[in-house]
Amino acid sequence: MGVLEGKEPEKVFRFFEEIAGIPHGSGNVKQISDYLVEFAKKRNLKYRQDEKLNVIIWKDGTPGYENADTVILQGHMDMVAVKTADCDKDMKKEGLELQTDGDFLCAKGTSLGGDNGIAVAYALAVLDSDTIAHPPVEAVFTVDEEIGLLGAAYIDTSDLKGRKLLNMDSEDEGVFTVSCAGGATVECILSYHRAPTNARIIEIKIDGFTGGHSGVEIDKGRANANCIMGRILLNVFQNVGMRIVSANGGEKDNAIAKISEAAIAVLPETVEKTKEIIEHTFAEVKEEYQSTDPNAKIQINVMEEGLCEAISDMATLSVVVSLATMPNGIQRMNPDMPQMVQTSLNLGILKTDEKTVTLSYAVRSSKETEKNFLIEKLRAMTEIFGGEIKVSGAYPGWEYKADSTLRDTAVKAYESLYGKEPVVEGIHAGLECGMFADKIENLDAISFGPSMKDVHTTDEKLSISSTERTWKLLVKILEMLK
Repeated sequence: MGVLEGKEPEKVFRFFEEIAGIPHGSGNVKQISDYLVEFAKKRNLKYRQDEKLNVIIWKDGTPGYENADTVILQGHMDMVAVKTADCDKDMKKEGLELQTDGDFLCAKGTSLGGDNGIAVAYALAVLDSDTIAHPPVEAVFTVDEEIGLLGAAYIDTSDLKGRKLLNMDSEDEGVFTVSCAGGATVECILSYHRAPTNARIIEIKIDGFTGGHSGVEIDKGRANANCIMGRILLNVFQNVGMRIVSANGGEKDNAIAKISEAAIAVLPETVEKTKEIIEHTFAEVKEEYQSTDPNAKIQINVMEEGLCEAISDMATLSVVVSLATMPNGIQRMNPDMPQMVQTSLNLGILKTDEKTVTLSYAVRSSKETEKNFLIEKLRAMTEIFGGEIKVSGAYPGWEYKADSTLRDTAVKAYESLYGKEPVVEGIHAGLECGMFADKIENLDAISFGPSMKDVHTTDEKLSISSTERTWKLLVKILEMLK
């Protein structure tokens, strides 16, 4: 007897339990991909499995829906596979041990894979049913979403007829996502040479900033430690003069920097004045960001006088001015959805190597032209100082569609079932919908799903009752797409 036997919707949970029994962490998806192929074969459904192991399964419309517009059901088959320190399960070879906790489904000692196993289970339940009314269905199951949307980036969509896409990779019931940001990593690389100087080195470390995800928390007004360091260094440079020895900060380009460090060389007679400037500047920052970054702190360490190798005056000027004046944060809000960020960038990593100082930005926008312009702005500003940029990891955005029949249908379906309006919003992060919108002309898409908590962690939980309500919503939407 399965853990989920007797839970509704019965077929959805049966398929979810089968999926959970198959190892399917990102990069380890052959078994789950082959499972989907066997599912299609057993039901005589047309399918395609590509060399990256993406799978598409086709099913004709039910009686009365044969000529309705084809709908795409989409989710990814990989999960973030993590386990607790005392869990001895080999997640590359073994399935999950499901268990329930009241209304929640979880896994013992591991992540659950509700993201996005529930989308796969929903789609399989539709494909398996002989009672649900629906248009022709194209069920698209992608691989390795969690490590860079890799399957969606590769998949060939040329044989898909659907122009309406139901992505089921959201984690808040009653929320329809209708737009997401595209993005890229932009490295602004400034070259330098070092020269000896007889000076005092002052080490500066600022940390304790709140930080956060640059797609989710960029609108919270939090300080970026790398940008604050730029402000401190600019004040020192303008008032007493100095040369940079090193500057490093942040951990990931898509994380708002919580820590930044710099070592600067100053003349011995300016040490006390320099310390005053640093402390005064940081005090200004503390006052300005007292609500968002209450735990920010600074450490200043003055080294003994001696001969050291420091970055040249001109290179120091380039780094300081770049740090202090390059754009960072929100650049534009969405005019159609004023609560949503449309375009932003985040100075996530500051790094000094042997011959270069690199400023790494996560650039995001749901408007492709704005994303491209922001990249070119970074290029122009970097080249002023004789530097260059490298762009990598680019992915397309999903632009808000003012006229969306699919969105209108989904909203009506939700209201008819639950007597209230759903939340309709965009997110300032990447979704597979952006990849599909880039590949399929005039695609009309929404993303939704049941409530989940702590995804990608060993505390991940999926609400059983929300899974049932969201299943009823999916069935209702399909019924209305006649």
